[in-house]
Amino acid sequence: MKNSVDSESRSIRKRTLRLMGNMFTIGVISDHDRFADECIDDAVSEIQRIERLLTTFNDSSQVNEINRAAGVRPVKVDPEVFDLIARSIKISELTQGAFDITYGSLDKSLWNFDKAMTSLPDPVVARDMVRLINYRNIILQRDRCEVMLKHKGMRIGFGGIGKGYAADRAKMILTERGINSGVVNASGDLTVWGARENGELWTIGIADPDTKHPFSYLPLTNMSVATSGSYEKFAVINGKRYSHTIDPRTGLPATGLKSVTVISPFAELSDALATPVSVMGVAAGLDLINQIKEVECILIDDDDRLYLSNNISIDRKNK
Repeated sequence: MKNSVDSESRSIRKRTLRLMGNMFTIGVISDHDRFADECIDDAVSEIQRIERLLTTFNDSSQVNEINRAAGVRPVKVDPEVFDLIARSIKISELTQGAFDITYGSLDKSLWNFDKAMTSLPDPVVARDMVRLINYRNIILQRDRCEVMLKHKGMRIGFGGIGKGYAADRAKMILTERGINSGVVNASGDLTVWGARENGELWTIGIADPDTKHPFSYLPLTNMSVATSGSYEKFAVINGKRYSHTIDPRTGLPATGLKSVTVISPFAELSDALATPVSVMGVAAGLDLINQIKEVECILIDDDDRLYLSNNISIDRKNK
């Protein structure tokens, strides 16, 4: 990356900062570094705006207002929030509940995934905690742009889709400003468009879950990638590793897959599909992805076997 402010050579300008509780890296290709920096400023401002809109850490956010009013009354929200909730419900329907934004009612004390966790929670307690998790109990009134959670105690959250949505919005801001090539990386959930500074396609590494090093690379442009894995956050109980990915239908950890990578035209879609495919497992996950146009996946199971959707081919060089 060039250090001079007004360099006329084609280069990539990057900035890494913490947003939405995650590390974001925004990179743009431009002949003018000052212009590139201004565009990155705009993209950062957009992500910060979305963070304020979707956060559950600010009492005044619309999401928290919806949660406080659960079982009591509907809440009028911005069309943007309404539409994101509506799209989330469609993903829930598509995955038969393996994705569900009402997961917020699950008490974090059930699974904390740290060294202090030495025993499994009572399955009866787990089932009791998931009784409020049900996307079908989100009531939408489109004509009034109102959202209501049917039962008291229900909570929504956008941890499974928010980063991807923010990445797509940042890309939109950058392309509207004339950035024809760039990357937005939201802690591994990323979107790329155009080409790198040398004219070649962007290269995305697919990490081996055990070594964390890439075992293969994919050349991509105008596509988005999201990865969900059990190898970064988990609990080991009686010698068995339990993924931090929780099945919202049971309250228990997903099993069978170490890593799920989803590739699609939109970061929001890739982000929203990666976790439920982890929950669904190899057979159901592949069947789902193979039915969705322009979406592919790369799966690695607990026995290190590699599975690919129908229209993707990679070489696993390190195994």
